[in-house]
Amino acid sequence: MRKRKFWGWGYEDELLTEDEENNIDKRIATTFNLESVNRIDIPNINDIDLLEPRIKSTQSLERILSDDKLERLNHSYGKSFPDSARSILGHFPHPPDLVAFPNSEEDVTNLLDWSSSNDIAVIPYGGGSSVCGGVETFVGDDYKGVISLDMKNLDSIVDIDRDSRTALIQGGIFGPDLEAKLKKHDLTMRHYPQSFEFSTLGGWIATRSGGHYATLYTHIDDFVESLKMITPSGSYETRRLPGSGAGPSPDRFAIGSEGIMGIITEASMRLQDRPTYRSSCTVEFEQYVNALNALRQISQAGLFPANCRLLDANEALFNGAGDGTKHLLILAFESSDHDKTYALDRALDIAKENEGLFKKPAESSNAHRSGSSGSWRNSFIKAPYLRESFTRRGIIQDTFETSITWDKSMSFIEDIKEQTAKAILSITGKPSLVTCRITHSYPDGLAPYFTFGAFATPETMIDIWKDIKLATNEICVSNNGTVTHHHAVGRDHRPRGYDHQRPELFSKVLRSAKSSLDPKGIMNPGVLIDPEGKTINNWMS
Repeated sequence: MRKRKFWGWGYEDELLTEDEENNIDKRIATTFNLESVNRIDIPNINDIDLLEPRIKSTQSLERILSDDKLERLNHSYGKSFPDSARSILGHFPHPPDLVAFPNSEEDVTNLLDWSSSNDIAVIPYGGGSSVCGGVETFVGDDYKGVISLDMKNLDSIVDIDRDSRTALIQGGIFGPDLEAKLKKHDLTMRHYPQSFEFSTLGGWIATRSGGHYATLYTHIDDFVESLKMITPSGSYETRRLPGSGAGPSPDRFAIGSEGIMGIITEASMRLQDRPTYRSSCTVEFEQYVNALNALRQISQAGLFPANCRLLDANEALFNGAGDGTKHLLILAFESSDHDKTYALDRALDIAKENEGLFKKPAESSNAHRSGSSGSWRNSFIKAPYLRESFTRRGIIQDTFETSITWDKSMSFIEDIKEQTAKAILSITGKPSLVTCRITHSYPDGLAPYFTFGAFATPETMIDIWKDIKLATNEICVSNNGTVTHHHAVGRDHRPRGYDHQRPELFSKVLRSAKSSLDPKGIMNPGVLIDPEGKTINNWMS
């Protein structure tokens, strides 16, 4: 079996070529006016010492619990910049004591019962792709131990209802496996977050994942018909219905709960027929305000493109989708039922009315994979591998995302760019270019997604990243945006972000609900809120 990197993204055999590594050295040297660039060696598992587990399994659970060194390393962190930085540096001071691989809901129930009775924290792992400190196993000293819970063995499609076009699916299934199994029935869920290859259905639901669709079907919320969550207090199961007006939604309460209430073991998910009609085109704009107006009008026209991403000129340049002189709007429509050319034509009419320039490509089922759109797509997929190489040089390459209403959009994006660049200059002493792409759009607003690079060294990169992260948290919230649009809260977005954005009365509601479902406060301590009566150490605070 291929082994996952404990220090980066993907599998151990997935590395950049030496030419790609050398090009990164040249780019860093040019950007920051350096004579030479040093790389940290890829860490060797044999050079890393881990603390011995503080807890021992009971005989009834030992078949699902592991103290394997590689598993403990892989389950210590997610995939945020500091997660990768600490892993590359070989810093693993607080690994999970044990890793759990339940084979059934009964195993999950028994594990939570045992953990609650023994003050053992349980961290739901999903696919381990969290980029916001959502699966980190350092929870402080108020627990006797920590278990990382991996649901990969509960990965089946239990049942498919073809008439209703839904399926009951276990929470541990990974994206590629899910789509491969649905393809046999000519069905698809069409939810493709960037972490698709290494993320699970349960993780998508728990973190309110944002996926492939830029409009209409934007969040995993739109696909959930019902779900089941095992909590320390028992089973939390909702009724399978297409809709209901019976009080506050129990589904919505579990969606986005980020593992602090329980483990999502299965869900009934809305599906679609696989698309056979596709139309796409890329539009260039001289003026960003015109591109933004076109995006708004398309979003409000009821056309619902599957892809409607706006890259500013520098974002397009760095992703190989443009030359840095034009802003690019990437449009794509798809359907399993009818030709979407009319929708693309209307969207292009709107773009033309806003001074957009384009050359409509010949119809092709692979048009969305060619040209500027294809270049951006390839860069998007490869981004995590490139980032880990920057991290090996101590260079911070990272992103943050937010959302805002249309009336504030232009000034909001300009202000965020300017304030972030100023903050990075103040923190690092070196200028930084902040770029923006719009990933999702709604009739009432949009989700800007910012990318930045910042100079640091391997010795300083974690502290510098933390200062920048705290600054961007505060910048987003103080400008009346959200601290995260689709990357979840975890631990990283709480200080100067979610803790200020969240209504105080809602904080009390969350704590009260957690006390009911998780009375001992063992579930993912420190994410979203701190459990009552526990002191949680968040290194970001």
